[in-house]
Amino acid sequence: MTKTNPGNFFEDFRVGQIIKHPTPRTVSVGDAALYTALYGPRFAVQSSDAFAQKIGYPRAPLDDLLVFHIVFGKTVPDISLNAVANLGYAGCRFLAPVFPGDTLSAVSEVIGLKENSNRKTGIVFVRSAGFNQSGTRVLEYVRWVMVRKGDEAAPAAADHVPRVPTELDPKSLGEACPLIAAGAYDFDLAGSLHRFDDYTVGERIDHVDGMTVEEAEHQLATRLYQNTARIHFNQFVEAQGRFGHRLIYGGHVISLARALSFNGLANAFHVAAINGGRHVAPLFAGCTVFAWSQVIAKAELPGRDDVGGLRLRTVATKDRPCTDFPLQEGGTDDPAVILDLDYWALIPR
Repeated sequence: MTKTNPGNFFEDFRVGQIIKHPTPRTVSVGDAALYTALYGPRFAVQSSDAFAQKIGYPRAPLDDLLVFHIVFGKTVPDISLNAVANLGYAGCRFLAPVFPGDTLSAVSEVIGLKENSNRKTGIVFVRSAGFNQSGTRVLEYVRWVMVRKGDEAAPAAADHVPRVPTELDPKSLGEACPLIAAGAYDFDLAGSLHRFDDYTVGERIDHVDGMTVEEAEHQLATRLYQNTARIHFNQFVEAQGRFGHRLIYGGHVISLARALSFNGLANAFHVAAINGGRHVAPLFAGCTVFAWSQVIAKAELPGRDDVGGLRLRTVATKDRPCTDFPLQEGGTDDPAVILDLDYWALIPR
């Protein structure tokens, strides 16, 4: 009996299966520093203990997407070690702040399966949750991923495609953000004077800047999250595959787009929820990522007059600046678009 783990293939999954993922991860200020070095986020709340304490946090919380990636990374050895691609997300809520020194773990439930017509791959739907050392649920989300079959002739479980939420009620947002006392948020130090009432539904924002992705950077980032998916690392194998290159982890694109969004959304400091997202096209090293956002809704939060919710659609492109807000051409995705992300962010009022 082999002691090495080949990972799960599509035919190994069953609807209702519960997976408790190894290994717990204590997150440190070193992880936060490396995350900053990789993406360059500048949001004041996550950058400064003093700023965070002034608005009600005990110290600067970890970047929401760093938390997401670490919890996601826990699920990879069991869910997507043999993935072809991660396809999308839904129903993601950030439920409690995470701070350096907290230990994160993850549990997933398989909620759907669908074998593809080529019988070489199938789609696995999972609902995953991240917990801290006290058992507090800090994050939950649904994702679906295309996974290879180990044996093309192996029978697969009956297809079951679950219904997933297309949007989250803004009334459920804000649990991970403390109440901010009037006047405590320093807009000058945050880098922008624009607040909730300064944004209008339908407004589009070109985030202007671009970041070129290097091969070493995306592999360092994926290792930071202990994400072991082979498609991101093994050029020996991927050279023989569909693309001929290692595929950049889709979450790397999300973090790049989020960091770029500071230019125009500097005070949207907290990602409260992700309604849905698509990795529209793959990204490879050497490409330059640009991004733009549109405000698609605004919401007042029950019992809160300190922050409001902006529902944002952030689109990332490769090797194309976003001055003309590329998204679709003739009803199909613009070939430059690589990410289409729909999320709620909190911003002071």
